[in-house]
Amino acid sequence: QVQLEESGGGLVQAGGSLRVSCAASGRTFSNYAMGWFLRAPGQECEFVAAISRNGALTHYEDSVKGRFTISRDNAKNTLYLQMNSLKPEDTAVYYCAARYSISFSTFSTDRAYEYWGQGTQVTVSL
Repeated sequence: QVQLEESGGGLVQAGGSLRVSCAASGRTFSNYAMGWFLRAPGQECEFVAAISRNGALTHYEDSVKGRFTISRDNAKNTLYLQMNSLKPEDTAVYYCAARYSISFSTFSTDRAYEYWGQGTQVTVSL
């Protein structure tokens, strides 16, 4: 089992920045590909960004390219999402997810992931 706990969400004005983190425990973090997803009220879960188990490969949803950066620190068992130039439409609960992976691939569908955190709320005001 892998336990994931997000933190760092909050309220920020449009144009501002926020970094959310995901602390992992229970298994060897570097064996897991990781991803960030969001769920806005009344909406489906949506892909945001993904990173390979060694951090060498990343993949972003088009609307966040150039604004968000996914990264990981395997020594600290922590995943990050740096969010810049935030927009009101970025408002959502953000979830981190983990998938055991032998390869150094990224995964962009929610069904690919085995473990999920409880989410952290990000609210962007005008």
